[in-house]
Amino acid sequence: MIKSTYLSQRYCGLSRLQRCTIRHCKGRCTNCNRRAPTARASNRATHVRAAAAAEPRQVQIIPSVLPADWANMGQCVKELEEAGVDRIQFDVMDGNFVPNLTFGPEMIAACRNYCDVPFETQLMVSNYNSDTMLEEYVNATKGLNGEPGVVIVHVEACTHLHRSLSKIRDMGGSPSVALNPHTPAELVLNVLDLVDHVLVMTVNPGFGGQAYIPTMLDKITQLRSAIVERGLDVDIEVDGGIKADQTIMECAAAGANCFIAGSGMFAYPTLKEGCDALRAKALEGQKTFVDAYRRAVPAARRRTPAPVWMHPPAATCNGTCMMMANLVIEA
Repeated sequence: MIKSTYLSQRYCGLSRLQRCTIRHCKGRCTNCNRRAPTARASNRATHVRAAAAAEPRQVQIIPSVLPADWANMGQCVKELEEAGVDRIQFDVMDGNFVPNLTFGPEMIAACRNYCDVPFETQLMVSNYNSDTMLEEYVNATKGLNGEPGVVIVHVEACTHLHRSLSKIRDMGGSPSVALNPHTPAELVLNVLDLVDHVLVMTVNPGFGGQAYIPTMLDKITQLRSAIVERGLDVDIEVDGGIKADQTIMECAAAGANCFIAGSGMFAYPTLKEGCDALRAKALEGQKTFVDAYRRAVPAARRRTPAPVWMHPPAATCNGTCMMMANLVIEA
């Protein structure tokens, strides 16, 4: 039996979202005990993962409001929305986790009255602050109709990271995790199935306008590979020193698709010019990655196999069970 960490956790039961982690499951449906046919070990899983790796994810431009006029923050978020950004990030700092102090959930919630664009809150705060005020930040980050907002906690600040991420999801938020430059990617591998985004800091958090750290590219590539290997739907964000130049292109080519820019966007004559320039360079870098893959892998190997087995209808089960045969691979 050829296994990886992910392949040993086969999908079965009532939903693909319910993961069976029982080692002796052997690909059987927990509802009716039927077993899916197995695929031959013809490098099929490798091809699936390679095809997924080359499939470009949507580029998202996310401005940080750190360089904005805080006395006129409502007008600022309105102008950012008009510029065509995908989300707006609020950098929350408490003076403990980082040597700076910014704002709390009240200001984030107040800005919601001025725009409809989704919000994103990065909690650069101590574990105590995160635990005691997590619900306030989740609620402040939500959309006008309660849509989940992205709430990012730092792996370095959370004593119980699983618990914090699960709470964000239970409270109606979109849980995400961030890593400081010195933090290895291995520290978040065990929570990738709990998050919607992984944020790779390309500067040390706390201040805007810092120089980009290029050695973070290997970390981005490592995370991208782990996400594809396990078939997860997770975006990779980068934050720090990102500008419409080689910095954003390198990160896009490494596997990132969400780009947080503060001074790199506000430096333009208009916010729309900044947003358009960042997006264009990100797409150019992403194209470089895809083109390199297509040169390296023959066209015949790029096809992603479709599922070859579906569960019988309601006559023999409840009709909602599905197992993917490409997750059960035998030698």
